[in-house]
Amino acid sequence: MTCARLGQPGAEIPVVQVDGVAYDLRSVTHDIDGAFLSSGGMARAAALGASGALPVLTDAESLRIGAPVAAPTKIVCIGLNYRDHARETGAPIPAEPVVFMKDPSTLIGPNDDVLIPRTSVKTDWEVELAVVIGAEARYLDSPDDAPAHIAGYALSHDVSEREFQLERGGQWDKGKSCETFNPCGPFLASADELGDVRSLGMRLWVNDVLQQDGSTSTMIFDVNHIVWYLSQFMVLRPGDIINTGTPAGVALGRPDPKPYLRAGDVVTLEIDGLGRARQEVRQA
Repeated sequence: MTCARLGQPGAEIPVVQVDGVAYDLRSVTHDIDGAFLSSGGMARAAALGASGALPVLTDAESLRIGAPVAAPTKIVCIGLNYRDHARETGAPIPAEPVVFMKDPSTLIGPNDDVLIPRTSVKTDWEVELAVVIGAEARYLDSPDDAPAHIAGYALSHDVSEREFQLERGGQWDKGKSCETFNPCGPFLASADELGDVRSLGMRLWVNDVLQQDGSTSTMIFDVNHIVWYLSQFMVLRPGDIINTGTPAGVALGRPDPKPYLRAGDVVTLEIDGLGRARQEVRQA
């Protein structure tokens, strides 16, 4: 079972998707958000979708796809979490998760346009597994406690401006928080729907040329460890998103001249079980 948000920005309709059919959830919730997730909404939506108690959203296929969760209080990101990606950037393997934040307003739909900032010359791509929090997590005792706090998973694109990130004062957030820099979706898959997240294939193409071809099996810190670790430093609230890192194949890791994104490029990305997204790149 998966949940999604369909429609124009600010007017998305929450749906549950069962066997390829989208069922309208507006009689159950106003949105797929923290309140919905923390109240057992994913399980409730699955039961209602399977029972036939919800109306079918007949024009679902013609609607824009929004980000699969509305208004997270924060987007937390884990850097250098794949061994091959750390190596390609010349960074040492981290002893603890590298943590940075991303402005939640960067969140857009999976097929929305990505805008290159006006002074950017090093806008880069990163396909990532996103974890969506379903229950408040603070000071978890161990990684084994993490699954009870996870609502589900989504495909995420952690777009990054490398000059802003690495050459403009050493603050990563500046290179991560530009508008449109976090396309996400097309849907939120429940944990039981996706199954084992430790060996998911993940791929990204730029203009139909394969750039990233990796697997979550090469993560340094797995999902449960990340959720437990973050809960020691911050309160993770329902609806919050965690981007868990990217495998090798980003522009930053390439020999010069590096193939950074330019207006007119098209980025396509996918993760096994989490669908596919496509973004056109435009100049801001």
